[in-house]
Amino acid sequence: MHNTTDIIQELESVDSISVEKSFQLAQICNSLISANNIDGNKIAINILNNWRKIPVNTHELWTNIFEIAGFYPYIVKEHLTLNNTVSELRQGLHESSHLPSKYFHDEQLEILNILNNGKNVVVSAPTSFGKSLLIEEIVASNQFKNIVVIQPTLALLDETRKNLMKYNDKYKLIVRTSQEPNKEIGNIYLFTAERVNEYKYFASVDFLIIDEFYKLSGQRDDERSSSLNNAFYRIINRFHPRFYLLGPNIDEISHGFEEAFNAVFYRSKYILVDSQEIDIYKDHVGEFGDRGKKRHYKEKVLFDLLVSLRNEQNIIYCSSPNRVRYLAKTFAEYLKSINMTTSQITYPISEWIKINISEDWMLLRGLEFDIGIHDGALQKHITSSIIEYFNTDKIKYLFCTSTIIEGVNTSAKNIIYFDAYKGKNVPIDYFDYSNIKGRAGRMMQHYVGRIYNFNPPPQVNETIIDIPFFQQNPIKDEVLIQLDSNSVRNKEAEQYKNILTIPSEEREIIKHNGLSVYGQKRIIDILSADIDTKYDLIAWATPKYKQLSYILGLAWDNLIQPTETVMPMTKDHLIHLTFDYGLNKDIYKLVNDRFTYLHTLERYADCDQSEIRDEAIQFIFQTMKHWFQYKVPKWLSTLNELQKYVCQKHHVRAGNYIPYANAIENDFIRENLSILSEYGIPSSAIRKIESKIPTEIEQDNVFEFIRHNRLHLESELIEYEKEKFLQNM
Repeated sequence: MHNTTDIIQELESVDSISVEKSFQLAQICNSLISANNIDGNKIAINILNNWRKIPVNTHELWTNIFEIAGFYPYIVKEHLTLNNTVSELRQGLHESSHLPSKYFHDEQLEILNILNNGKNVVVSAPTSFGKSLLIEEIVASNQFKNIVVIQPTLALLDETRKNLMKYNDKYKLIVRTSQEPNKEIGNIYLFTAERVNEYKYFASVDFLIIDEFYKLSGQRDDERSSSLNNAFYRIINRFHPRFYLLGPNIDEISHGFEEAFNAVFYRSKYILVDSQEIDIYKDHVGEFGDRGKKRHYKEKVLFDLLVSLRNEQNIIYCSSPNRVRYLAKTFAEYLKSINMTTSQITYPISEWIKINISEDWMLLRGLEFDIGIHDGALQKHITSSIIEYFNTDKIKYLFCTSTIIEGVNTSAKNIIYFDAYKGKNVPIDYFDYSNIKGRAGRMMQHYVGRIYNFNPPPQVNETIIDIPFFQQNPIKDEVLIQLDSNSVRNKEAEQYKNILTIPSEEREIIKHNGLSVYGQKRIIDILSADIDTKYDLIAWATPKYKQLSYILGLAWDNLIQPTETVMPMTKDHLIHLTFDYGLNKDIYKLVNDRFTYLHTLERYADCDQSEIRDEAIQFIFQTMKHWFQYKVPKWLSTLNELQKYVCQKHHVRAGNYIPYANAIENDFIRENLSILSEYGIPSSAIRKIESKIPTEIEQDNVFEFIRHNRLHLESELIEYEKEKFLQNM
């Protein structure tokens, strides 16, 4: 019996491997691969990582083993020569027919073969498997005219859009719900689940892709699981497309799903990157903590480790945006205190931050030492710039929240598992840990990644993903109401009978809106009771404070899910912020107002100006991303439909909240220019050229108009803004 860990440690520790040792390791490796033991892959990967140590006269032997393991992408990358015609033929079979110079490993090819044989595929595979490459292969094959890609975040969708822009001669890329499909060529709809449910122009869908499909599960406490179930059911039930679902580290899906949908659940442990665990916490038993001296000691150990890894890229997992900013800022101060040389790189975004946010924002200070941050609160263009700097090896340190798991496609040589929670109270489970660990190393870039554990890894357990719209036990009301009666498994269930007691007209409106079933029903009843006495609070287009307070108050009181986290926001504060934002149309005025307000609080009395400024920026950016660009517009559009129904029943003129909701969501950018924001153009840049673009130019033609009139080179634009335009030209 051979210990794989010992073999890998020996490979790392010696300067060279003897011919005899190389043959011995090859025999062990070949035996493990033949037995489908993943340790064989690990040894092969580490041999590649130490290739210069391997005797030249055993290279041919190892090349044969890499071929047996199906490592064709690496064989091509390292220019290794296969020694017989059969091997060359097999390599040829692994070459993409549609992507130049791309080769698939064994299991990627196996998945493609399943798809090509007419089956649907649900794939569970490690992060470094290369699942996303298969998305591009499906698009490049041009087999399907209309493709829907559902991803959980706008940041992921933006990356996918950039990757697929090269196919715009065959496909129109649709990223906004106001864009209509092209009837002459194909269409690729790049949507979150919510946008799929809102979209009105689907004529046909031939292929559906759901990335991070584990978010379908009703058991993982994700408030958006209902939206994803509804989007999946809507597309499958109406268009019956082929589909490809992909996600990491899943052991099982709902029983019977494969048979019902002509699908194969493909569970793989296949790896082309080895993640090595280094247990830092074991060397500091009893010395790490969350408060006082133990907290500072743990931070000092982290910072010293990061300094030692300064020539490699590092992602540091943190529990919350607050932690991200605190640790990134404290680390920058630490580097300054030890006289670490500042960055030799000029980041174009720095000028934009100084002009538009603050000369003293913590991100600006971090970039001086090649430190970046990534969380759900940052504006899209900032997020994409930070990831671009990281992926091009400029930024060396990236402090992240759980966006590392689901919000962006990036990897690093080193992952530091520093916090053991998501938010304040939710422990990282084995599924989350596996996904964090999976970011260590990168296929075709780092053969081996390392994860440094500052906490004991969670206990290993199985991850079973239920698909509620299919399994229906349990199922949320918001999903059950969407199902056709012939899709409902138990029509005698009290839950279903209760839904049927809602009048059919109301049920249709509630179903269309997709939010809390009984919350919407309560709002209908309240509006109906108030229509005579509070009509002026209901029927509006641009709200006065009392009108907004009434409508957003109804939404807050009735549409927030029991498991949803709203802190530190409160109902009154949200109403106040939304009204001020609508009045001044300036996010940075909100930052300054928040800064002034924090000065009045006793707990900030001893804080310096930069600390208070950072706090204000974070809070308003979080408000912008979560509330203004997501929650508030959705609530307003939902309440708009409910009040319209009630007003019509009472034969009075209804209000129209939609223009106001759209303005809030789009940062008060003109409707036909909002697509520029989707493409990661800062609002500051859009406003500088807004007057030069006619209002009648359709959104699909805006970029062409800018390009033709060279507006992206206007002297008013700073270099960063010009760069953002050029990335989309």
